[in-house]
Amino acid sequence: MKKLNREDVQLFRNSVGKVKPVLHNRVMPVKPAISPRPVFREMDEAEVLQDLLSEHFDPAEMESGEELVFVRAGLQQRTMKKLRRGMFVVGAELDLHGMTVPIARQAVAGFLLECRRRRIQCGRIIHGKGRGSRHRSPVLKQKIAGWLQQRDEVLAYCSARGCDGGTGAVYVLLKRK
Repeated sequence: MKKLNREDVQLFRNSVGKVKPVLHNRVMPVKPAISPRPVFREMDEAEVLQDLLSEHFDPAEMESGEELVFVRAGLQQRTMKKLRRGMFVVGAELDLHGMTVPIARQAVAGFLLECRRRRIQCGRIIHGKGRGSRHRSPVLKQKIAGWLQQRDEVLAYCSARGCDGGTGAVYVLLKRK
């Protein structure tokens, strides 16, 4: 080890200046004082008030009575809102136009199995609005609602957005395998 010369030591002391010896090597953390105001609650209440006073509304959240909606217990409301807004990628589609009830039931069962096999999380089933049926009302619509509720792999379903078929189609959210 090389010994330092006097000039280097003096230069160092002049650069550093006067020093104070350390008495211990621990520093006690200072906790910041917590505000007694419920800031987040105030922000939430202000947001709710703003929403109530605004004229903005989401048509996906309005119910017309013709819509199909089913949510299995335990599914988050946020997930259902995303489904109703068509925010899930539709990985498969089934069109039931022109099918009889027994054939449509088999087609739906096969569609759900295929979605499960291909690990598709969201599919669309087009059941039609019934304008071409004998009674001018949807025959398959209520059948679909019952069939889907009976299937354990179906977490939720709802009528599609207008651009995807509206009340003539449903988005189906499936369990992940």
